[in-house]
Amino acid sequence: MHESLPSLHLERLTSPEVGAAITAGMTTVVFACGAVEQHGPHLPMFTDAEHGTRLAEEVARRLGNALVAPTVRIGCSDHHMSFPGSLSLRATTLEDVCHDYCVSLARHGFTRIGIIPSHGGNYAPLAEMLPRLRAAIAPACELRLDTDLIALVALWRQVVEAEAGLGARVGGHADIAESSIMLALHPSLVRIDRATEGFRAELDEAVIERIIRDGLHTVKPNGIIGDARGMEARIGERCIAAAADRLAGLFR
Repeated sequence: MHESLPSLHLERLTSPEVGAAITAGMTTVVFACGAVEQHGPHLPMFTDAEHGTRLAEEVARRLGNALVAPTVRIGCSDHHMSFPGSLSLRATTLEDVCHDYCVSLARHGFTRIGIIPSHGGNYAPLAEMLPRLRAAIAPACELRLDTDLIALVALWRQVVEAEAGLGARVGGHADIAESSIMLALHPSLVRIDRATEGFRAELDEAVIERIIRDGLHTVKPNGIIGDARGMEARIGERCIAAAADRLAGLFR
């Protein structure tokens, strides 16, 4: 069915096209929860939102029977609010938005929904609200969510090490992996000459908790976790592909 559609993005289709796709068996829909927040001195603030949209599209292509709902572009970014321009939703606001998204999609006949956090600060709030979101659309629709941020960062590290031998520069935010992803998506918006080293501790649950609680500025004033130097567009494409493969397996 998807070969006959002008786009996999639900918002770019007409209502009859969406209805026909659902009737033909495209009953899975995926969407990302991103962010608009600082990404160091070298990346645009819509990094997580744009990455999420591309990632959701790649996941939908791999699933074969899926459409892409619009990315929730603003996320839970309170730990970035000391950096000018960052925007943040309360967790309750994000839950309200996700609840209404899922209820709307289930009402139209989608039987499986996949949520993709493309911003680290969304992982914990989404995991906490997951039982309530599932209850809101049961039994007609199944909801799946990626809840493992550390696994994603580990996957990026493997890819970057395999492609460039620089896996140690992956930290999880505005690092060589995310910078490479944005170089693949929006090369004209990446300030390569401003790429630098950031907070270099191993990203584990304790570090994540500290950053969320105290703010990223308290561990590194430049807003980077990892090291942005050495970015390449080909590394970004491989990171996107590897993450999409992992998510498609999860959502199947």
